[in-house]
Amino acid sequence: MIDHLGIQVADPEAGAVFYDAVLATLGHRRMLQYGPVIGYGSDHPQFWISPSETGDPARESHVAFAAADRAMVGAFFAAAVAAGAEVLHEPRVWPEYHEHYYGAFVRDPDGNNVEAVSHAPA
Repeated sequence: MIDHLGIQVADPEAGAVFYDAVLATLGHRRMLQYGPVIGYGSDHPQFWISPSETGDPARESHVAFAAADRAMVGAFFAAAVAAGAEVLHEPRVWPEYHEHYYGAFVRDPDGNNVEAVSHAPA
């Protein structure tokens, strides 16, 4: 349904350090950059960060990135923690979503709830 998604960040440099690290664990990379606007993906940029231009505090967003398996969720979580992310939920099965939903949740430098999730059986 979604072709691409962009979020605003207060500090594009800090955001880039975080997303460079965590998205690499899921097989994505920084693909395009126009000044402080950065696009990440594997085939084409699907996730973008750009500086906040409104001057207002940003509202929390939730972004869930697909992981091929549980090991990738763990790698995402480890990279996020190493980058200084606040831990919201360590990797685990979330049976209330479905029996194979395995996810980890952290806060990015701007307070967004960022998740890696695998839907594959263990």
